[in-house]
Amino acid sequence: MDIDPRFGLPNEEDVLEEIAKGDQKITVSTVSRRYGKITTLVSGLDKSLDIKSIAKQLKEELACGGTVKDGIIELQGNHKKNVKAVLVKLGFPEDSISD
Repeated sequence: MDIDPRFGLPNEEDVLEEIAKGDQKITVSTVSRRYGKITTLVSGLDKSLDIKSIAKQLKEELACGGTVKDGIIELQGNHKKNVKAVLVKLGFPEDSISD
């Protein structure tokens, strides 16, 4: 979180992003795709958040590929157990993430 040097308080956009993260109802699920491939879906993220940035951080942390389609993050592989810990590390409240 960046601190405004004039006032010594957090920047307004950082505060709004933290508030937006607290209001999420995130759902983590898996689906079986073509040829039995498992894909992990992270849905329920608000459009006001930078979903592409969150997806990038998830992919880096979980060492997998993925994409964002229609506001849903799709990760290659079964990462259902690990996604929650990474989202908490990114600042999302643990009770707002359901498996």
